Amino acid sequence: MGEFRVGPELYLVEVESVSRPKRGNLRLGLCCLFASEPIKFRTTTATAMLRLSRRERLARLSELCLVNADALMAALGYCAAHGIGAFRVNSQILPIKTHPEAGYAVEELPGSDAFVARFRECGAFAREHGLRLSFHPDQFVVLNSPNPRTLRHSLAELDYQTEVAEWIGADTLNVHGGGAYGDKPSALRALRANIERLPERVRSRLTLENDDKVYTPADLLPVCAATGVPLVLDAHHHRCCPDAMTLEAATEAARKTWGRREPLFHISSPLEGWNGPKPRRHHDYIDVDDFPKAWLGWPVTVEVEAKAKELAVAKLQADLAKA
Repeated sequence: MGEFRVGPELYLVEVESVSRPKRGNLRLGLCCLFASEPIKFRTTTATAMLRLSRRERLARLSELCLVNADALMAALGYCAAHGIGAFRVNSQILPIKTHPEAGYAVEELPGSDAFVARFRECGAFAREHGLRLSFHPDQFVVLNSPNPRTLRHSLAELDYQTEVAEWIGADTLNVHGGGAYGDKPSALRALRANIERLPERVRSRLTLENDDKVYTPADLLPVCAATGVPLVLDAHHHRCCPDAMTLEAATEAARKTWGRREPLFHISSPLEGWNGPKPRRHHDYIDVDDFPKAWLGWPVTVEVEAKAKELAVAKLQADLAKA
C-alpha cells in the first residue's frame, strides 16, 4: 500500500496489486488527467496572479507547484496499481511558468526546494515501478514559426518542460511539426534548422509527431533522419491526413527513428466514427479495431488519447486482452 497526499487529502493505492500486461511488451499510457479518480492538478491564470502583489503571487504559485507534485505522485501510484505503463505529464504542472508577465524562475518561489524534492521523488517512484514519463507541449509551441516572438516563447516552454523532465526522468518532449505557411518545403527546412540549434538537454528528449492537417509521417521522416529526432506516429492523425505510406510502412519507418529506445506512439478513435462529419475529434474511448495490429508483438509505448482517460485505458486493456 502506498500513501500519496494531494493537497489536504490522503490518497491510497495498492501499488503491487496489478502488473503491466505483457502482450508483446505493449505499454499503454495515460494522458495528463483523470476522469473519475480524485486526483486533480491545479492551475491558475496570469490575470488572477497579476492581481496579487509579487510576494503573494510567488507564494501562491509555490503552493500550486507542491500540490501538483503531490498529485503527480498520486497519478503514478494509480498507474503502478492498474498496469498502466506510462503517464504524460500536464504542460502546466508548474502553472504559467513561462508567461511573459507572470512567469518566474523556480528559484524565485519560496520553498521551491520542497516541491523540487517531491518531483524528484516522483522520478524515483517511476523508475522503481517501470513507468515511462513524457511531455506533450501545447500547440502554441511551434518550432518553425516565422514569428520571432512565437519562436522565443516556444523555446522558453521547451526549456521549462525539460527542467521538470530532468527532475522526474521524463524521456520524451513531443511536438508537432508546426505550420506550412504557404511553403511546406521551406517550413520543413526551418523546422530542421531550429531543431539543430536547440540545447542538447532539450534536443535529446525532443520528438516529432505527424498531425491531422499539415504534416504526415512522410513529411517528417526526413527531418527525423537529419536531426536524429524520433517520430511519434499518431495512427488517428495518419488516417485523417494520409500520405502514400501504409500504416504498416509508417510504423516500421517510425520505429527505426528510435534506435535502441522504446518507440512511443499515439492512439485515438473518432468521436462520430470514420464516416462522421468531423473524424478528427476524439472519442471518449478507443475502438479496439482502431488499434493497429502492427503495434502488437514488440516493445512499444502507446499513449491513449481518449476523453475518458483512465477508464478508456482500462477498457482498451480489457479489449486487447480478448482480441
